[in-house]
Amino acid sequence: MIKLNHLTVAYGSITALHGISLEIEPRSIVTLIGANGAGKSTTLRALSGLLPVKSGSIEYDGVDITRLKPHEIVARGLSHVPEGRLIFSNLTVRENLLMGAYLRKDRNKFNEEFDYIFRFFPRLKERLKQVAGTLSGGEQQMLAIGRALMSKPRCLMLDEPSLGIAPILVRTIFEKIVEINRELGITILLVEQNANLALDISQYGYVLETGRILLRGPARELQQNPQVRDAYLGG
Repeated sequence: MIKLNHLTVAYGSITALHGISLEIEPRSIVTLIGANGAGKSTTLRALSGLLPVKSGSIEYDGVDITRLKPHEIVARGLSHVPEGRLIFSNLTVRENLLMGAYLRKDRNKFNEEFDYIFRFFPRLKERLKQVAGTLSGGEQQMLAIGRALMSKPRCLMLDEPSLGIAPILVRTIFEKIVEINRELGITILLVEQNANLALDISQYGYVLETGRILLRGPARELQQNPQVRDAYLGG
């Protein structure tokens, strides 16, 4: 579904990605792990069209999307839940969800989409009229994912979904990610500091280090790799 070909991305004179190549199969869950500054979030931002690509290409469903604008990429079915969630804190939960459907014309199907989202995140239904900024961190993450689902994506990119969430809710969020993948058939590309938990729910993983892919392979193999265990899984 996604193929990066020798992708190089730079912030001014600083190169953040050094010609990385990776592939993501449809309906899979793939995780990117690595230390801060490894290039994980940069990869997602490049895929979303939020960062210009210096060289290389991005293919989505066999089509080159390297130079498309962010809204054009969303319209093709690739949605991004950014680090820190970036919900509209002064809008209600319902208004936030509707913002996720901004590009859609089939408004008659919105209630059907709401039902899907409430099945995964029933708390959002209970707080539909509540101002989003008053939600807990975990509820805001649920809302950010729900907002992205309103665009009807075929691929969902999640950047640090456990960040700033109470530990008791982290497992719940990850269980919901698996449900979304299995029930809706949505491909998941996951960036997560909790590498063990991320690899637990993934089929495949990539280890990034200073903008380069250090290791790649099935998630279970990466979990057993001594180098990965020592650096990212606590030994």
